[in-house]
Amino acid sequence: MRSGWSIGVPMFVQASAAGAYAYDEQGHRYIDYIMAYGPLLFGHTHRALVTGLDELAGHGFVWGTTHPEEVRLAERIRAHLPVMERMRFVTTGTEAVMSAIRVARAFTKRALILKFAGNYHGHSDFALLNAGASAHTSDASASGIPAGVMHDVIVARYNDLASVDTLLRGRESDLAAIIVEPVVGNMGYVTPVTGFLEGLRERTTRYGALLIFDEVITWLRLGLGGAQAATGVTPDMTTIGKIMGGGVPIAAFGGRADVMGVLAPGGQTFTGGTHGGNPFCVGMAHRVLDVLEAHPEYYEHMRAIGERLADGIRAIFRETGLPYAVVQHESIVDFKFRAGPPTRNYDDALAADKRLYAAYYTAMLERGILLPPSQNEVMFVSTAHTAADIDETLVAMRASLP
Repeated sequence: MRSGWSIGVPMFVQASAAGAYAYDEQGHRYIDYIMAYGPLLFGHTHRALVTGLDELAGHGFVWGTTHPEEVRLAERIRAHLPVMERMRFVTTGTEAVMSAIRVARAFTKRALILKFAGNYHGHSDFALLNAGASAHTSDASASGIPAGVMHDVIVARYNDLASVDTLLRGRESDLAAIIVEPVVGNMGYVTPVTGFLEGLRERTTRYGALLIFDEVITWLRLGLGGAQAATGVTPDMTTIGKIMGGGVPIAAFGGRADVMGVLAPGGQTFTGGTHGGNPFCVGMAHRVLDVLEAHPEYYEHMRAIGERLADGIRAIFRETGLPYAVVQHESIVDFKFRAGPPTRNYDDALAADKRLYAAYYTAMLERGILLPPSQNEVMFVSTAHTAADIDETLVAMRASLP
């Protein structure tokens, strides 16, 4: 993911960061649009997150016990994501998804999971089948994924309910859950077409299965209500990740109380982890929510900066006659080196020209702009990005586009 091998460019080695900027070992400054692949809403080293860390750490990094601040954080999250009636904290998004899948299987007493090509749900075995991001798991057996895992996973086409129906035909009663990025950020930025998420909701309800939203990227990026509030579709379970802690290792999975009731000690399903809900990361998550709840204007700023960037890119494409679609939603901006309308599925994403992106990435890096080293990723802006940063980026783009 970080190495640059997928597009054949050298690895970027970072030495430090501040605000909207990354610095290499020679001290060169780069405007950073990776933002740790999304979780840095406030940019690097925001004072509200990095001030007073000694005091926070003074209570201990990990206790191995439940504590009041963990409970309070769960209550705050539930206020914004009401479907998370019960939740459990873990360390990473991968762990959150693994645990949610186990709970779904235990609750339904079924094994089959349906996911979508180009959606990234971490690096557990089931999640890597035709995954987005930089997973590149085209040959599952060569990637250490057992045949038994592949038997219990169906990979459908995103934004295509007919694909879901075809692949599920005859196995509807085996389905434990459908897991989906409600808005995708791992095969470029892809929005659900009208009726797609509603169709998944209807089908899981009809088949007695669960609908799981992977909001590791979208919760907080798309607002305090996440993608489920933006789309108006309510899942049964949700996974969220390190964005809640400003990038520190904290994640959670949760959902309806009856579904989460299968978890031990009340039920028979075990998930665990000493670091889950540790006091340091919980404290950081409270800080993030404190900032966002106190400063709703931060979302307005990020939206305006995202729009400025997207509009500027569109203007460049019009001037140069490049036939690429630019998409922007809140603080996410994306385009692909592929002619035609915006990406709607993984087939579209795979049709983008990697060689053109590699040349563009390298040229932008030489001009002080740090982009993700993979065309499956997107550009993230933060509260630290300024109009001047955007204008500098657009000047670099005009000179860098192949």
